[in-house]
Amino acid sequence: MPSKKSLELKEFTLEDLRSELSETQTQFQKMQFDHATKGLENPLSLREVRRDIARLKTELKNRELAELDENALAKRSKIRARRAKRK
Repeated sequence: MPSKKSLELKEFTLEDLRSELSETQTQFQKMQFDHATKGLENPLSLREVRRDIARLKTELKNRELAELDENALAKRSKIRARRAKRK
């Protein structure tokens, strides 16, 4: 079941997603620095922000894949199949 945050991201435009991602990454870097120097009141907030970044990246990737044509998807599938064979 998708989380509430994931459902909210589907309503964002592409530019909103990109700007939100850059803001969240900047916030995460600042929080990491603060945690290393003086500590955070709630260190679990780092995990939440990291997961938010992953949600944003996932939504961007899903939209990118949705825009690809059939030839590009077929090529991508072949590449992924080759990589899976190596393992």
